[in-house]
Amino acid sequence: MEYTHLGRTGLTVSRLCLGTMNFGPHTEPHDAHRIMDAALDHGINFFDTANVYGWGENKGLTETIIGDWFNRGGGRREKTVIATKVYGEMGEWPNEGKLSALHIRRAVDASLRRLQTDHIDLYQMHHVDRDTPWDEIWQAMEVLVAQGKILYVGSSNFAGWHLAQAQETARARNFLGLTSEQSFYNLLVRDIEAEVVPAAQHYGLGLIPWSPLAGGLLGGVVRKEREGVRRVNGYAVDRLEKHRDQLAAYEDLASELGHEPGDVALAWLLTRPAVTAPIVGPRTMDQLDAAVRALDVELDAKTLERLDEIFPGRKTAPEDYAW
Repeated sequence: MEYTHLGRTGLTVSRLCLGTMNFGPHTEPHDAHRIMDAALDHGINFFDTANVYGWGENKGLTETIIGDWFNRGGGRREKTVIATKVYGEMGEWPNEGKLSALHIRRAVDASLRRLQTDHIDLYQMHHVDRDTPWDEIWQAMEVLVAQGKILYVGSSNFAGWHLAQAQETARARNFLGLTSEQSFYNLLVRDIEAEVVPAAQHYGLGLIPWSPLAGGLLGGVVRKEREGVRRVNGYAVDRLEKHRDQLAAYEDLASELGHEPGDVALAWLLTRPAVTAPIVGPRTMDQLDAAVRALDVELDAKTLERLDEIFPGRKTAPEDYAW
């Protein structure tokens, strides 16, 4: 396993992050525990979750599954850098969602109980809260750091100017502020290259891409469809038809390289500026093993150019749309 620092911090994390969103809804607790054990065996020490995972009436279930795994001992908690999130609505009453100081206080305590731990390594804001001032948010986070309940703060789904706003307010308070940003980023969707990536680089934030395979579209979907292995349905049908030619060319390139398309997609993200670790969210052990293969894929300059030709990127703003 390869390791790096999370952004500008001294925290060492694996170059792959284990996403746990499927634990509960799609993966039974016993199998989830086996996957987490296997992740540690592979050297993956960075796990990502959220208080809302489990979804619907089962919100909190995923954190509970992880907490039960921690409780099995064997150094599981000590080896793991655990990241969870706050923002989503956890109930129907006021102050059961978003980023008010009241909700942050209640949410962190609830996550700690479910995770059966005394602290959260990376506490991420799942979305920007346009109704709560940054001074209130940072005051709440400062208290949690002082209490030892969280160590680092991260964001998710922030625009570039949100990162700047958050960091400048934190700087004025002499607080470390954000250490990471978790964004939707993959070969097919490269929008964050215009402003989020430059902002992350400027402020020393580690980027944690989610949906690195674009919902499976970069995992060889055209080939699997031809072979009858996978049938695309739902909204993915329209996305597949829109990008079919690109995806076919991409899969041909992966075949030339002798790698699976999904491995190439993950390996490409590992070459991107500011990227710390893509999130891989396996439902099965085989999917975890497949993700780890990407660490052995090396993409030369010519291959990176060909990928840019198939999936054009974004320039840094304002040159992306102006001079």
